[in-house]
Amino acid sequence: MEATALSLGKSVLDGALGYAKSAVAEEVALQLGVQRDHAFIREELEMMQAFLRAAHNEPDNHKVLMTWVKQVRDVAYDAEDCLQDCSVHLKKPSWWRLPSTLRERRRIAKKMKELRARVEDVSQRNLRYQLVKSTAGSKSADGAELSGFAGATTMSGMDEAQRQQNKSRADLIRLINKKDEDLRVIGVWGTSDVLGEKSIVKKAFDGLKRDNKFQCYAWINMVRPLKTTDILQDIVMQFAVDSIEEETKTHKSTPEAQDPRRLWMTEEDSLADEFRKFLNDKSYLIVVNGVSATDEWDQIRPCFPTNKKGSRVLVCTEHVKIASLCVGLSTLLPEHKQLFHDKTLYAFYDKASQDITYSMDPGPSSVNTLDDINSGDYGKCLTHMETNITAFKETKLIGRESEKIKIFKLLSNEVSQEFEVISVWGMGGLGKTSLVKDVYQSQELNAMFDKRACITVKRPFNSEDVLNSLAEQLTGTRSWHHGILDDKKYLIVIDDLSSTKEWDDIESSFPRAVTESRLIITTRVNEIAGHCSSKASHILDLKILEEKAACDLFTEKVFGEIIDLNEECPELSEEAKLIMKKCKGLPLAIVTIAGFLAKQPKTLMEWKKLNGHISAELEMNPGLGNIKNILNKSYDGLPYHLKPCFLYLSIFPEDHDISRGRLLRRWVAEGYSTEVHGKSFEEIAESHFMELIGRSMILPNKSSPFSKRGIDSCQVHDLMREISISRATEENLVFRMEEGCSSNTNGTVRHLTISANWEGDESDFKSMVDVSRIRSLTVFRKWRPFFISKKMRFLRVLDLQDLRYGAICNHHLDDIGKLRHLRYLSLKGCSGIYHLPDSVGNMRQLQTLDIRSTWINMLPKTIIKLKQLQYLRVGGLKDDRRYFLDRFKKKCAAFCACQWQPTMEETWRDRCAKCWWVAMPALAFSSGISVPRDAGNLQALRTLGEVDMRSGNTLKEIKRLTRLRKLGVGGVNMKNCQEFCSTLEVLSCLESLSVSGAWLEDGSCGLSDAVFSPPSNLRSLMLCLHLVKMPAWIKDLQNLVKLRVACTRLTDPDGTMQLLGSLPCLAILRLDSYTFSVEGLRLHFQPEVFPSLVALRLCSAQINDQRFESVEFKERAAPKLEVLDFTYHYNATINNRLFSGLASLRNLKQFMLEMHVNTESFVKHVRAQLVLNLNRPVLMIRYWWQCKCILHILLDFAPPCRHVGVLQLLHCSLVRLPPAPTLLPATRSETPSARIAAYAASAFSSLASLASDVRELRNSDEPADLRTAGRA
Repeated sequence: MEATALSLGKSVLDGALGYAKSAVAEEVALQLGVQRDHAFIREELEMMQAFLRAAHNEPDNHKVLMTWVKQVRDVAYDAEDCLQDCSVHLKKPSWWRLPSTLRERRRIAKKMKELRARVEDVSQRNLRYQLVKSTAGSKSADGAELSGFAGATTMSGMDEAQRQQNKSRADLIRLINKKDEDLRVIGVWGTSDVLGEKSIVKKAFDGLKRDNKFQCYAWINMVRPLKTTDILQDIVMQFAVDSIEEETKTHKSTPEAQDPRRLWMTEEDSLADEFRKFLNDKSYLIVVNGVSATDEWDQIRPCFPTNKKGSRVLVCTEHVKIASLCVGLSTLLPEHKQLFHDKTLYAFYDKASQDITYSMDPGPSSVNTLDDINSGDYGKCLTHMETNITAFKETKLIGRESEKIKIFKLLSNEVSQEFEVISVWGMGGLGKTSLVKDVYQSQELNAMFDKRACITVKRPFNSEDVLNSLAEQLTGTRSWHHGILDDKKYLIVIDDLSSTKEWDDIESSFPRAVTESRLIITTRVNEIAGHCSSKASHILDLKILEEKAACDLFTEKVFGEIIDLNEECPELSEEAKLIMKKCKGLPLAIVTIAGFLAKQPKTLMEWKKLNGHISAELEMNPGLGNIKNILNKSYDGLPYHLKPCFLYLSIFPEDHDISRGRLLRRWVAEGYSTEVHGKSFEEIAESHFMELIGRSMILPNKSSPFSKRGIDSCQVHDLMREISISRATEENLVFRMEEGCSSNTNGTVRHLTISANWEGDESDFKSMVDVSRIRSLTVFRKWRPFFISKKMRFLRVLDLQDLRYGAICNHHLDDIGKLRHLRYLSLKGCSGIYHLPDSVGNMRQLQTLDIRSTWINMLPKTIIKLKQLQYLRVGGLKDDRRYFLDRFKKKCAAFCACQWQPTMEETWRDRCAKCWWVAMPALAFSSGISVPRDAGNLQALRTLGEVDMRSGNTLKEIKRLTRLRKLGVGGVNMKNCQEFCSTLEVLSCLESLSVSGAWLEDGSCGLSDAVFSPPSNLRSLMLCLHLVKMPAWIKDLQNLVKLRVACTRLTDPDGTMQLLGSLPCLAILRLDSYTFSVEGLRLHFQPEVFPSLVALRLCSAQINDQRFESVEFKERAAPKLEVLDFTYHYNATINNRLFSGLASLRNLKQFMLEMHVNTESFVKHVRAQLVLNLNRPVLMIRYWWQCKCILHILLDFAPPCRHVGVLQLLHCSLVRLPPAPTLLPATRSETPSARIAAYAASAFSSLASLASDVRELRNSDEPADLRTAGRA
């Protein structure tokens, strides 16, 4: 708890101080006439920040200090809120508006005075009680080290700081003087402000020089360009000066052979040799300061002779990799410990020559990993891509071989012809899910069961959601019905049942006929396991790991492989045994602690430190409490900037898939990523995310191989989530409004999350939490209008993603413009939203606006006022035709059946908007949003999509957005193609581009013949428009990593594959439906093509134009291909010998088939080729079965979009809609709008007979039967 308070306090202070120093805050203070108050607050915040860093070294049980730290944190929160409130409300109003702002100005000026008084009180309280002793950990060398405390500490505190500084210098001197006759190189790593002329290193150097410990001394600063002779001449000059001073003191001349001045006359070519000869019989101490590359050190290292005089060379650098490598290749990773909390100074040396690590440490200090100190800089640290690979590295199940064999025997028991349930139970963290998942994914099960499905039960439990999720895996549709599993042999896994009632609610849905089917459940409770499985032999009690298995799991996580510590690292063996004893064989605890140690130096001191830190607590409490204490220490081992990020995850429900992009943008909005030169806020947030993954604090979800980002989402393990919730609740950071929560909060809450199972009313809401200071509001599934209040003055994040259909309507957002501090707004998936109010323009701080999967097609004009907007995503409905048609059907139903009004809480404006959507179906097929005039003023935009190119001056506005990195456009046609290409040439920073054609328009868009220079940094490209031939400019995309092609109707397969195969970096390729328009399509992958391709997806269309005849892989084609995905539809015939050359794909790991019918001969032929592949790839098959008793909305979208709709409601007869018209008029007198109106009238007459069936849906919160069965 104490560490949490400190971390949160420092994190909040960083944000408050950063804003206090900003130019905006300075300008506002000038306007208000409170410059002195502002300056005082800024300086005091700096002092508080220094004190909190010093407090990091205080004992954890210092309760009074922790109370003061919390007070500092609260003041920092209020200071940041006040300063930002000033800037939001007082942005240089025009002279005629000054009278209207007088009241606001007086209010804020008064608040500043009050805030100054509070800051003074908190500062005086520290002096009064002498809570924090000053240390040397605040500033760097000499006067800078003490300046941070000079005005706020006692003289005794300053003496203590000086004493600790002297101790650090003595440690370094002792390291240099270590008795060893060999030449030793010591690498000193630190920041620029601690390696200068007044640093501890310089003082140690001067002290040794005064004591004449060595015969020759030199301190050189590297200059560039580097020239060895210049370096040597500088050293010779210092030797000569020392020689002259010595002659002056002793009145004795130096012998000519020993006089360094003779080297002045040496030619440059022979200077190095003469220099080595001169030093060969002398002891010397040379400091080389400012080395910035290993090449520099390699260039000058040969100049120093390896004599037996006990000489030393200190290499001072700002790069940890250089400091460690300059010592020698045989050197083990040395012990390192932090000197100052915010100042870096470490020594690296040959461990073989030293018994003890000297770490220039002034006292107690937290131990950080190299990633904490210098993220990604050390040679052993993982790069971004390496971290992805490590996170997903598939290792064999360690220590669970016997349990796995037992489950296999139960699954394959041919004696029993009955439906049987296998229960796996045990305490949390034993690896129940991992074990069952490993069995479920085994290739051996392919031939044993007709169908398989796996689900983790989410909270709150909903039996309908569980069954529908299983149905989606089994049949492709989210609609469970009795008989869905009849006459089939199936395997179903249900993970994490928590009560017998949950099982009773779903048990009757599984047929118990003679089918040899199996069902596996996992639970933490023995009673539930016995309730589900009637046979004792079918209940598996999962025990803790045995000692050998636990050690193997531990070493595999720490070292990346299973090793014998007694042989490989005997010095760590005993400490490892102590760690294993404390983990008590719990896999989660082992993996978490090992993940923490994997980032630390593999030294005895580091592991002893870990054992000593947690041993007292572990001895006190047995059982699970011990393990939770270990996990708590893993949390305590996080650097302070990661702790708020981890606690922030307690906002999300249990087992929730947390989107990576969503989380990162929220962190940025909350101020959890501090600015670093050369890196954006989102890049810093991403490094935080990857570090939490690397420390096993959060678990990566395995994403599609066709995603170039690697890890798309994450989860928090149950035990780690409990820690997160506990710590966040203690600090009043997060309040979870859910079933059974406390009726009130203690203190001011900063983040509010409302779960779907909370059933309180408005009075309960107001009495439970004070919303005046909350910074984020997150609502899951259920929405109430009173959730948003005008009191939420400082709200930064409003996340309403994926609310239930119809839960939120347009009028609920009318007052959203009053949330002036809002930085993040997500309405993604809120399908009841049709437009945004003009008041959105008042949210000048907004950075992220995500309105995907809504019906918004036009942005308000006021959006151009959002100068800080960086991320704007709109649309997305048309990317999933089933989703779109489902929603479009609901609009029709709403138009026909006004009985939905009471449950939808709609106003007349909401119903009017829906009527317009139904009357104008072309709007539903729009190609993106329409941007207002002057949208080019949004210069901060980094992500924009999807934009309709056909509207207004859209292209001219986009051309001004030169910082765009990701862009999605639609509506590209012959008229705007050339201008679109010229726009792309201007967007030099573009990394991702999605291009779609104009809906309801026929013919080529002209992009194939365009001649222009595409952005050279483009890494991802999606083309979904009529091309006929692949554009020639594709070959210029030398950095392209991912390419997705669909609806292009290409006519030259060979030329296309040859062109794409020449792209050197292309790793992901998707050739989706209608990519080619060739009857009898043949694809040939020639030798040496696609050199970097890792994942390939091929999809056959529902028409004859893309019926695959053959797909051939020649020898040495696609040498890096790992994943091959092939999908064909139920009405597309298939050649049984379609694929050839699969055996030649040397790196192939997985072949995924998605089929609508079972073609045994085709699968047999594929399997026969895979057997011959030396890499033994896995064959995975997924069937899409058509279900008779579900909603069907199937449309044929074959261009030019002359589509026929067939609507089938549950228990209703078929109703055939008339063919939809094309938007191109047949005659000049017939306008598109007239044809659309005629179509709508005809369609409505057909739908009128369905009104009675629609009424049955009006009381459904989320009509699960309004789902689609097939794929468009």
